[in-house]
Amino acid sequence: MSTDHTNWNRRDFLYGLGSSIGAVALSSLLACERKTGQLVSKGPLSPSAPMVRARAKYCIFLTMEGGPSHIDTFDPKPQLDKYHLTKFQRQGEKFSAMSSGDRYFVRSPFSSRKVGKSGVDMSEPFVHLADVADEICFYRGCQAESVNHPTAMYHINTGNRFGGEPALGSWISYGLGTMNENLPAFVVLPEVAYPQGGPGNWSNGFLPAHYQGTPLRPEGSPILNINPPPGVSRYHQEESLELLQRLNREHQKMHPYHDELSARIENYELAYRMQMEVPDVIDIEGEDEKTKELYGVGQAETDVFGRKCLLARKLVEQGVRFVQVYSGGWDSHDFLERAHGNLITSIDKPIAGLIKDLKRRGMLDETLIIWSGEFGRTADNGVRENGVAYGRDHNPDAMGMWFAGGGVKAGHIIGATDELGQEAIEIVHPLRDLHVTLLHLFGLDDNKLTYFHGGRHKQLSQFGGQVIKEVIA
Repeated sequence: MSTDHTNWNRRDFLYGLGSSIGAVALSSLLACERKTGQLVSKGPLSPSAPMVRARAKYCIFLTMEGGPSHIDTFDPKPQLDKYHLTKFQRQGEKFSAMSSGDRYFVRSPFSSRKVGKSGVDMSEPFVHLADVADEICFYRGCQAESVNHPTAMYHINTGNRFGGEPALGSWISYGLGTMNENLPAFVVLPEVAYPQGGPGNWSNGFLPAHYQGTPLRPEGSPILNINPPPGVSRYHQEESLELLQRLNREHQKMHPYHDELSARIENYELAYRMQMEVPDVIDIEGEDEKTKELYGVGQAETDVFGRKCLLARKLVEQGVRFVQVYSGGWDSHDFLERAHGNLITSIDKPIAGLIKDLKRRGMLDETLIIWSGEFGRTADNGVRENGVAYGRDHNPDAMGMWFAGGGVKAGHIIGATDELGQEAIEIVHPLRDLHVTLLHLFGLDDNKLTYFHGGRHKQLSQFGGQVIKEVIA
């Protein structure tokens, strides 16, 4: 047999399969079941049937970390013009920790208009998103429970304000499995600086480690060591992995109840398979120029977020079940016009491009897009040393969010806030109901999707909730 592994003929290749990790891989492939065009082997992440009718197969969660202002994006409040810079005394102590001293109403620095055939509200800086307004369902009735960023981030991502619980993407992966065994089921595209609360926002919590989110690096190579180092051939890498797997399996026999060991072994196997598929998936430059222009790739204001949105589309197209995309910096206590204005410009074209691209590929109906921060903003703000701060404080009683695709009512506004945007007053639901609704869209019943831990069966909603039927088509 030839020892030059870079120039094997067919006979050498088949012979090598019988004496290396290739034999294991071949046996695994033969045991696979072909589902939805992908080969997925039996295991913790193998596909599972939905519990009820599923409207969505994939999710792209566009997370605006810091809490974008609903008043200055998709829920305009003209009444604030009348009260602008008039003193306001807030009742109660719920928000007193955010600012001391006098408080003043602040009008929006942006005008708004009706867009699309549905006539939904959108602030002027959203130029491109207006083109796809009729694909979007705006929900104005959701309420959070925390005014602090870390606890609020944990709450919207995991259903628990104090962390340590499985993320939404982990629950969906646990309930439905993966559609592609060569890629993680739950992928996170963070900023250079992780969101407040850190990796706990995409943790598997008490679920087995297979269901944790996999973050891709925002700079440089998205995944380190995705390619073998120089001088290491695929053959030598297979030999090394085979030895490592043998040692891991022996170690696992001595600790049969440690899920982390099993997950570690499967992660090594997944990492090896990812070397074959990931380079093509993350190759944004390989996309045609028309597609890159659609997302704003290569344009100064939109390149960073545009690349994330395009990568999210490529990931769900290859069977990744849940992709979370972060945009940070929305915590605008000061300089609201500049801060929100720049951020809106950075996400406007990429998100519109994402919706258009999914629709033209026939994927929008089965892909649920979510746009939300961890809470909303107040209609007023406090005084700083330099006078009135033209910004807004944290507000869990009114938060703007929207959905597209995945079985929601396109071109609708669901719920309402009061005339100043301080509180949700119609079709009001807590975050746990939002989580129950999202699971329902994926064909999962929150009351049945449980995991026994700490002496009881736990669920995403913590103790149950109701589906927000008004947002479902």
